Amino acid sequence: MIKKRKPLPTETPTVVIENLAHDGRGVTHLDGKTIFIDNSLPGETVQFQYTARHGKFDEGLAIKIEQPSADRVEPRCPHAIVCGGCSSQHISSDAQIRDKERVLFEQLAHFGNVTVEERLPALTSEVWGYRRKARLGVKYVEKKGGALVGFREKRSSFLAAINECHVLHPKVGTLIPVLRELISQLDCRSALPQIEVAVGDDRASLGIRHLQPLSDSDSAALMAFAQTYDLDLYLQSGGPDTVRKVWPADGHDRLSYRLPDFGVELQFHPTDFTQVNAGINRRMVKLAIDLLDVQPHERVLDLFCGLGNFTLPLATKAREVVGVEGEASMVKRGIENAAHNSLTNVSFYGADLAKNLPAQPWVGEGFDKILIDPPRSGALEVVRELARFKAKRVVYVSCNPATLARDAGELTKLGYKLAKAGVMDMFPHTTHVESIAVFDLV
Repeated sequence: MIKKRKPLPTETPTVVIENLAHDGRGVTHLDGKTIFIDNSLPGETVQFQYTARHGKFDEGLAIKIEQPSADRVEPRCPHAIVCGGCSSQHISSDAQIRDKERVLFEQLAHFGNVTVEERLPALTSEVWGYRRKARLGVKYVEKKGGALVGFREKRSSFLAAINECHVLHPKVGTLIPVLRELISQLDCRSALPQIEVAVGDDRASLGIRHLQPLSDSDSAALMAFAQTYDLDLYLQSGGPDTVRKVWPADGHDRLSYRLPDFGVELQFHPTDFTQVNAGINRRMVKLAIDLLDVQPHERVLDLFCGLGNFTLPLATKAREVVGVEGEASMVKRGIENAAHNSLTNVSFYGADLAKNLPAQPWVGEGFDKILIDPPRSGALEVVRELARFKAKRVVYVSCNPATLARDAGELTKLGYKLAKAGVMDMFPHTTHVESIAVFDLV
């Protein structure tokens, strides 16, 4: 027998927000129970409505700000409260940075039991129109006037009904209304689940996933849209291996971005992993290499190297660079990019960095400096093996402060000290914390 969910309370209590959770929601207590409230900031007095109830905590949305925080600003986007693409547009940029720094240093102390000798200034760039990679959901809903295109609602599987997006690169973010209109008119409008967005320095692409064959009229309509808005068009009828470029039919399926400080250009397929924020990426690469302090005689190891985002710039400074990556397609892309930039002092290897590291052919060669840029799960297995290299310095780029903190604790056991750390605002208006840390061998 299925239990019926109790209806939510209809009252709208007034509370004072005590602090901010790591997901950006305000935290308060009422009748002995913790409540997480969207659209609220520490110190504010707000009136809220319940959005969910659980055994140990409840959830709510602030519907009236009776006493606002000095850090509150008016969101630029009218959909900011509902759309899950952003969670912090109501918070000033300076306050967003302060909170990300709080999260980073709290996690380092809590999970890693480490403190940093020097806090680096936050790395920032443009906070609007920065997002160059995105997966937009698509759903045709007759009752909502046609197709929805965009991100999920906050804490919901439903798509938000949006007509604009201020964090997406404007080449695509301004096209939401015309994309909705286009899809609403297609024969296959109920069989398009998503659109992959990728933007390079010179071109942008849309990858249309379709669950049924396209009619001739649908193919023509999509092609005409791509031509009108000067977009590369890709279609995907099944798994990743079915992605194919259909416009322009020039036989070239690469976008690219440049790192001017190092005179390199990296080419990528629209489905490849690249950093979403080009402005921060340029500054991040320069910062990481400056922090490594690479000398012309040194050999450098770049772990989780992807398509060479750090590897190739490093090769312009070091005697030799080795890049290691678990994804075979990225290793191939790294080799392509080394050739594209005429760099001959760099080698790329494919390896599962969580398994049998000592058996890898590149392990015994010795390295002076190491750069690590792992996924959210961190690099625990790799970190535990780093002692064999006796590298003087390790720079760790992280997209998850909790796993950075855990790994930092392991590095200190190996004789490293946490010399410097700071945040990089890769995802403005979200609670995502990108950070960088420097470890020196004592």
